Amino acid sequence: MKFFVDTANLAQIREANDLGILDGVTTNPSLMAKEGIVGQQNILDHYVEICNIMDGDVSAEVISTDFEGIKREGLILANLHKNIVVKVPMIKEGVKAIKFFSDNGIKTNCTLVFSAGQAILAAKAGATYLSPFIGRVDDTGWDGLQLIGQIVEIYRNYGFQTEVLAASIRNSNHIIKCAELGADVVTCPLSSILGLFKHPLTDSGLEQFLSDHKKANG
Repeated sequence: MKFFVDTANLAQIREANDLGILDGVTTNPSLMAKEGIVGQQNILDHYVEICNIMDGDVSAEVISTDFEGIKREGLILANLHKNIVVKVPMIKEGVKAIKFFSDNGIKTNCTLVFSAGQAILAAKAGATYLSPFIGRVDDTGWDGLQLIGQIVEIYRNYGFQTEVLAASIRNSNHIIKCAELGADVVTCPLSSILGLFKHPLTDSGLEQFLSDHKKANG
């Protein structure tokens, strides 16, 4: 399973990368705004900064919703750095654009996915990654993890190469469940990844080991 961190915060990206477990980064306009990154050139420069921190795929999202606009923005983003993945919304014009990018060797991440039907369309268009939003599905009263399992099964049935990138991760347990279901990637806040370190028996065990060492060595 690949670990992506879902942030535009450079310090968090460096921290995750320094752990040696980071495979990629996902961003969106909301995350950019949260970090105070405004203005087209500043946003583009920030993507390059992220790419220079770690050697892995970095999803950069288009704003346009029409084919020509998505195509134009996507080409600009793809030319920024070899690790840029163009993030495209799950709409008709978006699927059309994903096909164009796929045919031209440009990686894509189909985002805002909430159903298995949408997942099939994205895979047939050649999306590199598919981002189903677990937490947001849960918010509607449906089961986001069940959706992940359904998509993984369908992709395996037909040999689709699109990787299932579980998004809208709310906690560390979501990561474990996605691993059990066979998701290829999870993208989540750094806090959810760091939460995997925590277990009371690890803490108590380490405390006991250190205490015993201190006693034995005066």
